[in-house]
Formats: sequence, C-alpha cells, structure tokens
Amino acid sequence: MARLHLNKVHKRYGNVTALHDVSLDLDDGEFLVLVGPSGCGKSTLMNMIAGLDEPSGGRISLDGRDITELAPAERDISMVFQSYALYPNMTVEQNIAFPLRMRKVARAERALRVQQVASTLQLGHLLGRKPRQLSGGQRQRVAIGRALAREPRLYLFDEPLSNLDAQLRLDMRTQIKRLHQSLRATIVYVTHDQIEAMTLATRIAVMKDGVVQQFGTPHEVYHRPANTFVAGFMGSPRMNLLRATVSAGDGGPWLQLGGGARLALPQAGAALSRRGTDAVIVGVRAEAVALLRDGAAPAARRAALQARVDVVEPTGADILAVLDVGGQELTARLDPEVSLHSGQIVAVCVDPGRVVLFDARSQQRLA
Repeated sequence: MARLHLNKVHKRYGNVTALHDVSLDLDDGEFLVLVGPSGCGKSTLMNMIAGLDEPSGGRISLDGRDITELAPAERDISMVFQSYALYPNMTVEQNIAFPLRMRKVARAERALRVQQVASTLQLGHLLGRKPRQLSGGQRQRVAIGRALAREPRLYLFDEPLSNLDAQLRLDMRTQIKRLHQSLRATIVYVTHDQIEAMTLATRIAVMKDGVVQQFGTPHEVYHRPANTFVAGFMGSPRMNLLRATVSAGDGGPWLQLGGGARLALPQAGAALSRRGTDAVIVGVRAEAVALLRDGAAPAARRAALQARVDVVEPTGADILAVLDVGGQELTARLDPEVSLHSGQIVAVCVDPGRVVLFDARSQQRLA
C-alpha cells in the first residue's frame, strides 16, 4: 500500500485559518482516524489529501512522491463519501466496475475484480440490483466495493457511517475493521464519533480548531490524553475532570478536591508536592472508580471518598453512577448487580495508578 506524510499543511480562507501546520506520518498498512467536533478541520484535511482542495502551505507526499499539486485522478487514491455517491441508473455490478471502466481495464479483468470485491463484501446476491433497491448498509458496502475495485495505494473514508442507524453503524464498523485486517490497506478515516475512532484506528489524530491536539494510538489517547480537551472528548463516558490543589501537609502529599475530599497524589505527580500548593485538574476514567464495600481494609477506608449518588444509569453490561464528591461530579462504572438510589451516601476509592494530572492554567497533562 502506501506511506502518507503531511508536512506543516495549513489552510486559510481569507483571514480565517482552518488548519494550523498539521504534520503527520502514516506508515504502510496503518488505519488513521481524524476525529473531532464539527468544524475542527478534519474534513478540510481529508479533502486536501484527496486533492479536492489545495493547501495554503505545506506539502503532502505518498510513498515519497509529492502529490500536493497533483489532480485527484493522478494521486492513486480512492474515497468513500458519507452520501454513498452511487449512480442511481446503474446496477451494483456496474457501480463497482465504473472506475475500472474509466481506466480502460479489460472487460475480463473488470469482471474478475467485481466478483472478488462482491465476495469480500458479501454483495454477490445484489449485483443485479440498483441503489434504490438497497438498504443504507448495502449502499455503503457498494460504495466501499467501488473503492476496493480500483486497488489504490490509499483509501479515504469521509464519515461513511453517519447516515446509518445505530445497529447498522455497529455492523458496518465491524466489516470495515475486518476489511482492514484482511487487506492491510492504508486508510485515512474521518469521523466525529469517538467510539468509531477508538475501535477502528491504529492511530488517532484528535483535532480542535484546526490544530492536532494529540496524535497517538487509541491506548495512548484514552489513558494518557495530552490535554483536558482530549480527555473530555475521547471515551464514553468522558473522563472525569475534577479541580484540586496539591497539599503536602497532614501526612500527604494529597490532592484536595474540596469539601474535605482528598486523593493520594499519584507517584508520577510527586514532584508537584515540592512546588507548594498548585492548582491542578485531576483526570479519572469511570472504570478507575470503585465502590467500597463493607469490611474493606482500614487503608482503603482512609483513602475513600464520601460521595452522594446523584443519577443512576443502568446500561445492561454495567451501571454508570453519577456521584457528587465535594460539590464536583464524578462518574463511576460499576457492577450491574450493585443496588444504588439517588441521594444515597456511598464510599468510593480511585485507583491512584490510573489518575492523570493536568495543569489548571494550560490544561496540558502534567503526569
């Protein structure tokens, strides 16, 4: 497949800068997901990779070849659009074969490629139908099949699942994951859905206001977010972000959360205690919060947080409990067999090894 290199790519529309010096490297066979809220610049960046828009500066190369100023047809890239973009008067077979016909591929080879793609995407029984006779998921598979038939060096997916209902999105996500594993294709995928990003990507670029906030593996982005924006955007539920100060007294160092609540300072943040009392933001994932049972060890009791249950949200596989800790909101992911009710006072503990600290002023990760 291909290696993609972006070097300080930026885009301006008049006085508005849509992208700020984006530099990314994607290895052969990787699956990069560009994720972020609407207007963050991810689709603008995708369009510049595809050649549908020109950067104001910077360079784009594919396998060492500069493609910045090449026309889309000269880049050896296939794109799958959100709207499917199928030809309504053509059958599924004709839609898949169309890019091959435009490239004057021999009829026998076209037929063979169409059959191979149809087999891969389980479209064989639909080849004679037209798009209006297909479901949304089937249409998207045809759009993907049309891209596969070309066998390009790079695949681009622009929010391909956003028009599907929840169950179809889940099914198609699995199919795209399976497809990547079998083809080892190099893919750039745009979405605003962080669940899609986490499940599909080998690496994620989280974007906000035209700036890449973090570029890393799903594990890095989820467990070691670069700043509070990434922490709050990635993950469902979002990472808990609690205001705190660092205190070295009373057998500390401690993270004082307010209302008498406090947490032991993680070892990674121990250097903060030597700087005096600092304002920080404590990042805690919901699964790092546990309910303290009766009979817990004294050490665990001393480290416990007293919390009031605000909202209980059963999801089937677990319970999301929204707690009030010293006037701040803390969401915990708990066993579905736990019985809780609004207003109940409980004791919870937080795994200090899974706490992330951010500077309260810069919002950047400290430890």
